Amino acid sequence: MTDYKQIYQTQAEQYEYLVAHEDYEGNILRALLGIRPLANTIIVELGAGTGRLTRLLAPLARQIIACDIAQPMLEVARQKLQQAGRHNWQTVVCDNRAVAVAGATADIAIIGWSLGHFISWYAGNWRDEIGRCLAEMSRTLRPGGTMIILETLGTNQRTPTPPSPGLAVYYQWLEQEQGFQSAWIRTDYQYPTVAEAVASIRFFFGEAMADNIARTNSPIVPECTGLWWRRSDKSL
Repeated sequence: MTDYKQIYQTQAEQYEYLVAHEDYEGNILRALLGIRPLANTIIVELGAGTGRLTRLLAPLARQIIACDIAQPMLEVARQKLQQAGRHNWQTVVCDNRAVAVAGATADIAIIGWSLGHFISWYAGNWRDEIGRCLAEMSRTLRPGGTMIILETLGTNQRTPTPPSPGLAVYYQWLEQEQGFQSAWIRTDYQYPTVAEAVASIRFFFGEAMADNIARTNSPIVPECTGLWWRRSDKSL
């Protein structure tokens, strides 16, 4: 089983190479703009990692605060943001359940590909632990702000297929018990070569999926991504 915590602490550059090749058609930003306007907003981002969403949102935001528990991931994010010439950002090392940002600060609180790990990391009480994260997102928002969650709906899948029963239950919980609206998009990966696609997928998703990619002999790897959103004036 892949040790994601170790990857985030010790292989940030390799992780960045993986995610930098996702969503080559630019569907994520279009989907976010369909949820609410982004221009001139203050954004708090939890689980920011190497700054994939941070770099996408920074050109539109007035300010973005990128938070993550793994400092090596945020170091890559800082380097990429500096290289892009952005100045409207800051990074904060903190847990998703204890966000070091003042309350009623943001217009948008967003988290991508992070809470799903709690299904395996806290198998017995993931609802409580994710609930703490949602409460922190809500706390950081001004009245009328928007919470947004992005999660995988299947790597190497062309239609939404949650990778595990636990994730399917989590997604259903967001919609049926937490009041989130939802949609899904394709966010396919595109690599320069098939060999690079296979190596990158193997690194994060394991041998079986890498072998499947090799058999398809394509540098494009399908990916489905779900989006869930809710206004902050809805109670948890």
